[in-house]
Amino acid sequence: MSPAIDSRQRVLDHIGKATQSVAKNDAERAADYARLPRNYVHKGQRNRQQTLELMIERLREYDAEVIESTPEALPAAIFQVLAASGHKCFVVPQKLPTEWLAAGYDWKVDQGLTSAEINLAEGVVTAAFCAVADSGTIILHHSETEGQRAITLLPDWQLCILRSSQVVETLPEYFSRCTAPPRLLTSLSGPSATADIEMTRIKGVHGPRFLHVILVRDEEVR
Repeated sequence: MSPAIDSRQRVLDHIGKATQSVAKNDAERAADYARLPRNYVHKGQRNRQQTLELMIERLREYDAEVIESTPEALPAAIFQVLAASGHKCFVVPQKLPTEWLAAGYDWKVDQGLTSAEINLAEGVVTAAFCAVADSGTIILHHSETEGQRAITLLPDWQLCILRSSQVVETLPEYFSRCTAPPRLLTSLSGPSATADIEMTRIKGVHGPRFLHVILVRDEEVR
């Protein structure tokens, strides 16, 4: 056997050993999966108030602007943030609550807006699915109150309404809230930013340069 053929056979033998589980039936694969060690942290140790404080701290470390509100004061809080932005034209998801749409602004409801139409908006207002305090990450599943992914990537300015009851401490706790794998998700850890090889930080490359978050205290926190 030539050296080339011998080397090829050794590679194939290694692949065969590594993929032996492919030949197993569903029950055997399920048993193998159940035996995998799961020694990672499943649930955080902070209380609710500490978790929310950590979420706010992380977001602010990432240069996001955060204010808090009660459910009753939310429309006024939204108006406050919009007025401070200096913008007038915003795109919003199709099922965003109408009471969030403050008077005096040009609201572009996303009912299949094109990228060109979204680009004409100065900002976007969305809800959220969940947030992970440990990393300061807001997670969107792009429901009818979160909108298609394009509206959270193209505008330069974003306001995200996050309920305190949606904030968990750890990533596994987020997964426990998913009844099924999301078709699509976007994670926001502050405004969009990246750095080149010289570590020059540039904002807004693949998303909004400015992220504002209203944390709505919709639960009794102790």
